[in-house]
Amino acid sequence: MKLNLTFLAVVFGAGILAAISVAQQKTDNVAKITALENKWCEAYKQRDVAAMSSVLADDFIITVEDGNTFGKAGYIAHSGDASTEVEVAEMGELKVRVRGNVAIVTGTYHEIGKAKGKPYEYRDRFTDTWTNIDGRWQVLASHYSVPVK
Repeated sequence: MKLNLTFLAVVFGAGILAAISVAQQKTDNVAKITALENKWCEAYKQRDVAAMSSVLADDFIITVEDGNTFGKAGYIAHSGDASTEVEVAEMGELKVRVRGNVAIVTGTYHEIGKAKGKPYEYRDRFTDTWTNIDGRWQVLASHYSVPVK
């Protein structure tokens, strides 16, 4: 009887430790993904092609507000265009959900700038899908849409 109680206590303790470990790993991954979202946003604003490339998966695809899609190379070429000057690029209401090797991020995005000398302003909602490949988080897909008013 005593041996059974000891065994149950050990199994219960191991279960608690495993649950704490999983919760800590999720918290760590949420912090990593949030930092990477911020890195990507700043790289976009600065037209830092190398930094953008480092967070985008090779088979990355983005759907932008007008429904057009770009692969990684097309997105980087578009984002690095010197005729566009991004003055403000900011995210808000970030919510990160991690499930194993996949993370989904939703939030708001606000951008102000000039394209070919003409001012513009966007206010969007976005969803980013991140995947952890060989211990490295990268964006696999991104979707931007204009909120209904």
